[in-house]
Amino acid sequence: MTSKGIALVTGAAQGIGKAIALRLARDGFNVAVNDLPSKASDFNKVVAEIRASGRVGSAHVADVSAEDQVRGLIEEVVSTHGGLDVMVANAGLATWSSLFDTTAEQWDKIMAVNSRGTFLCYKYAAMQMVQQGRGGRIIGAASIAGKMGYPFLGAYCASKFAVRGLTQAAAKELGKHGITVNAYAPGAIDSIMLSSLADSSHKDTAMPPELWLDAQIKATPLERLGTANDVESLVSFIASQESQFITGQSFSVNGGTHMD
Repeated sequence: MTSKGIALVTGAAQGIGKAIALRLARDGFNVAVNDLPSKASDFNKVVAEIRASGRVGSAHVADVSAEDQVRGLIEEVVSTHGGLDVMVANAGLATWSSLFDTTAEQWDKIMAVNSRGTFLCYKYAAMQMVQQGRGGRIIGAASIAGKMGYPFLGAYCASKFAVRGLTQAAAKELGKHGITVNAYAPGAIDSIMLSSLADSSHKDTAMPPELWLDAQIKATPLERLGTANDVESLVSFIASQESQFITGQSFSVNGGTHMD
C-alpha cells in the first residue's frame, strides 16, 4: 500500500496525541509515535493499532524538552522510515496554580515541555525536511489559552502564546522550502488533562470538579466539551495537500468559546 509519507507525533500515548497518530495512519501515513519511557506500554499499543490499520508504525522514547533526545528522535525516525514529512509537536502539560503559588520550578517545567519542546521539534524536523528537499508539514499544539489568558493557568498560557509566536516566525522562515508551519488551538477538550485541571480547581474556585466542567460547557456556544476526534480532524486537514497555501496559523477548535 502506497504511503502518503512519514509522520511523527509526540506525546502520542493517549488523548489527543493518540487520536492524531491513528487518524494520520488512517489517512495513509506511516506513523512514528513518541512519548516518555513511563508511557511505553501505552504507546506501544498505539503502534499496534497503526499496524493493524495496514500502515507502518514505530515507537520512540524521548523527552521533548531535552535537545539531544529530540535530535536523536528525528534521526531514529528517519533511520526507521527513510524520511519525515509531517511533524506534530503535540506533547504538553498543564498545571493549575495561582500566580502566587506557582513556583519557578513549575514555571520552568511547563515552559520546558510546551515551549522549548515545541521549538526543538520544529527545529530538528525542519532541518531534516530542508535536507530532503520535498517540503513538509510542521504542526504544533497551541491552545485557546494561547489566545486569551486564563486565571490559575498563567504558566500554561505563557507557554502556548509562545507556541503561536514561534509558529508564525517559523512559517516565515521555512516557506521558501515548501514547508508549512501551523498549530491547532483546542478549547476545553474532554481529556485526562481537563479532568486533572477540574480536580485541581476546587481550592481556588470552591467549585466541585463537575460544576467547573459544567461551567466550561456553558461557556461554549455549541454547549459541549470538545473531543479528541474534533482535534484530529483539523490536524488531518493541516497535514494534507489541501492545506498547501495555509501557513503561520493557529486554528481554533473550541466550539466558539473564543472567536478570532
